[in-house]
Amino acid sequence: MKLMNPVLPGFNADPSMIRVDDTYYIANSTFEWFPGVRLHESKDMVHWNLLPSPLSTTTLLDMKGNPASGGIWAPDLSYADGKFWLVYTDVKITEGAFKDMTNYLTTARDIRGPWSDPIKLNGVGFDASLFHDKNGRKYLVQQTWDHREYHHPFDGITLTEFDVNTMKLDPKTARTIYRGTDVKLVEGPHLYQKGDYYYLFAAQGGTVFTHEEVVARSKTLDADSFETEPDEPFITNFDTPDSYLQKQGHGALVNTPGGEWYYASLCARPWNHENESKNDPRGWSTLGRETSIQKVEWDENDWPRVVGGHGGTTEVEAPKDAILTDAPLEHSRHDEFDQPTLDLDWNTLRTPFDESKGSFGNGKLKLIGKGSLASNFDVSMIAQRWQAFNFNAETKVKFDPFSYQQMAGLVNFYNDKHWSWVFITYDENKGRVIEVAENNCGEYTSYLKDNAITIPTNIEEVWFRTKVRTQSYSYEYSFDGKEWHEVPVTLDAAILSDDYVLQNYGGFFTGAFVGLAAVDYSGYEAEAEFDYFDYKEL
Repeated sequence: MKLMNPVLPGFNADPSMIRVDDTYYIANSTFEWFPGVRLHESKDMVHWNLLPSPLSTTTLLDMKGNPASGGIWAPDLSYADGKFWLVYTDVKITEGAFKDMTNYLTTARDIRGPWSDPIKLNGVGFDASLFHDKNGRKYLVQQTWDHREYHHPFDGITLTEFDVNTMKLDPKTARTIYRGTDVKLVEGPHLYQKGDYYYLFAAQGGTVFTHEEVVARSKTLDADSFETEPDEPFITNFDTPDSYLQKQGHGALVNTPGGEWYYASLCARPWNHENESKNDPRGWSTLGRETSIQKVEWDENDWPRVVGGHGGTTEVEAPKDAILTDAPLEHSRHDEFDQPTLDLDWNTLRTPFDESKGSFGNGKLKLIGKGSLASNFDVSMIAQRWQAFNFNAETKVKFDPFSYQQMAGLVNFYNDKHWSWVFITYDENKGRVIEVAENNCGEYTSYLKDNAITIPTNIEEVWFRTKVRTQSYSYEYSFDGKEWHEVPVTLDAAILSDDYVLQNYGGFFTGAFVGLAAVDYSGYEAEAEFDYFDYKEL
């Protein structure tokens, strides 16, 4: 078997991979999307199954009001003492001098839960991980944030001892063990033990095309005791612009039962418009940061090296002792909303789906109109990741608005400042109409305006479809589900990419989603009824 990278396509950033017996688990960041932390499992590293997210209650995670790309940053999954340990960060500020955040810890005997009530750890810095030393001691390892404008904000990697008796950190033990290289922006630390050494894996260069991972090691955990791997970095695509994979860096190391080693990393697959240079801009990552896995070997001096060079490869040999796992390699799906719970692929913004947002079952999804799609508070939307460059997504909606402040339809969404949708709304002169609108850097544009498509009075339900084709996407509608009409608007998919959002906003970490939404900012809570959702990769 071979691994085909990325192994987790679409927005699956900051992988924390571990092995428990013969099963591998990966935890990924979810940022402002609820539930928090995305989990997958596999026995062969090739085929991965999605598991229930651990942070599925507001007791464990309350992100109401969080900024775009705040929330869950770089969760750390580990296993020790017969249970899973999950450290996660809830970031409340993403731009400016400060990164207000809280790091939490929750545990579970079973990866599927239940997970314990969260324990507050600290707010020293993000990307915190828990290291279980062979001697029984435990340490929190984390990026350290410095708000002072005359210092670099990334102030090295801090290690603080964690007392399992009190389940608290001892701040008196805190010390900086590694300050990174001149590349700066050192973050995403994970500690491992092998032979006589502690190995520290850490990301640098920012999570963009200059991203990289370096390795340092020490025989102690003393302050400033770690030396960086010669011929660093360990993995990067900064100097491999022609590689299919880009941005590899932040990730985690794992060994197999048979003694092989692998490294799970974030990555991206940018594309270019036909009139652009491939090198500048290097491209637009509409699928966000995904997860790749590379094979690792240890050189004669006991330093880890990526097989095939530090740029990694698209095809990777699977572990020799891999156990074939039954899981899909592509992610087309159809939802009739006839199950008692929402499918695991669905996500909501900041808060869970509950009766205040709507209901589902018996073949219908009902969404109660809430705030606009530009809101950081109450948004009535369910969405799933774009997991392919080319796909169609389709739904049927019943909606009877009486105000232009009421809208319901099919949305392509990056964050509150970057999205578009096709929707039913109300026009004072035409009655019910179909409109297409886009929010680009917070600037809202209605594309049809006076030419909005009138819905005949005898039509109760409207079918909507979006056609995503790598560089661009469009919308269609139908009044009978058979004859489709294209809305004469072609949108630039780059606007829904990390790289585009980065140009004007500090939170650019999530990737594009497609979903269903209802808005009623009049406050009258007009209800939309969706009959099904179909997502088909091409």
